[in-house]
Amino acid sequence: MPLAGKKVLLGVCGSIAAYKSALIIRLLVKNGADVKVIMTVSAHDFTTPLTLATLSKHPVLTNFSKDETGQWNNHVELALWADVMIIAPASANTLAKMANGLCDNLLLATYLSARCPVLFAPAMDLDMWQHPATQRNLKSLAAFGNKLIEPTHGELASGLIGTGRMAEPGQIVETIENLFKPGKLTGKKALVTAGPTYEALDPVRFIGNHSTGKMGYALAEELLLQGADVTLVSGPTHLTAPVGVTVVKVTSAEEMFHASQQHFSHADITIFSAAVADYRPAHKADQKIKKGNTPMHIELVKTYDIAAELGNQKKPGQVTVGFALETENETINAQAKLKSKNFDLIVLNSLNDTGAGFGYDTNKISIISASASKEFNLKSKKEVAADIVTAIIEYIHA
Repeated sequence: MPLAGKKVLLGVCGSIAAYKSALIIRLLVKNGADVKVIMTVSAHDFTTPLTLATLSKHPVLTNFSKDETGQWNNHVELALWADVMIIAPASANTLAKMANGLCDNLLLATYLSARCPVLFAPAMDLDMWQHPATQRNLKSLAAFGNKLIEPTHGELASGLIGTGRMAEPGQIVETIENLFKPGKLTGKKALVTAGPTYEALDPVRFIGNHSTGKMGYALAEELLLQGADVTLVSGPTHLTAPVGVTVVKVTSAEEMFHASQQHFSHADITIFSAAVADYRPAHKADQKIKKGNTPMHIELVKTYDIAAELGNQKKPGQVTVGFALETENETINAQAKLKSKNFDLIVLNSLNDTGAGFGYDTNKISIISASASKEFNLKSKKEVAADIVTAIIEYIHA
């Protein structure tokens, strides 16, 4: 059983669909999971804590404080306890609070502390589901890495017919089970480079670029979800790596090269998604360079071409994937890079495409191999990462 011994934290919100939470708990426990439940205050109007406590075999929690002695329900401990958190039903109100970082109850505090995968199954009326605010909140939650379990179409509590019914308990439990089934890359080691590199001019200034690392971090998460053992060599970013990914922090191209070289020989899959500086100052000043009245000339020398160096060291069976960010002759330049750096696949994105490139939460790519090319529509970087990893899996099995 995929859920045997897994710790599942179930959040229940105020919705008529809350009666289904009892069935979710029953199925989870039947499949070997250890289930704890957090209810919002309004959820008590639709089902009772006694019912859910009886089925889960744990006290149901709602408030921060347990009693007047000062004992409390520690939201951080709850979040760290869980292997997965599922909010079902998730009301429009709770979705809005999750999307905007509000924290006015135990469920939300636990959600904001969670490091595990978070799934949510919305339940609401048709017009609430379709409202632009709700749709915006769903996009925000997806961008945070949360997984939506889509509501279904049918008769709603209001009597209207449309989308808004919470997914059935069996479907919800199956979705949770799929998180713990062996992925298509189970047993594989993956190396991902991500983010920019900073090449120092002096102790306070550097040459760099606008890369945020979002694409590389999304790739690391997707590889992890597919079962791979992932090492992420990251330049300077403000991102938090997914739990389970081994992170090696670096600053310069030289540091990234040596860190990547250390792990490359053991990697079955390597994705070079970092935006490595092509040049660095020939000399780094020991002290801050003072501004003068004459122009300053900086001598630059080439940095390590990490993708080329390692791509040409690869052994049979290793798969290497590169990125090409182009502004002209995009496909021709990408195909040339595919060959010169001994890549198996190259991901092309153009700065001429709106919403693609540095700083965006979206990207528009083409995936090119020696024999084929496939173009994709503009998508979130999480969805793009899934497309790239799918292409890698297909390449391996081909």
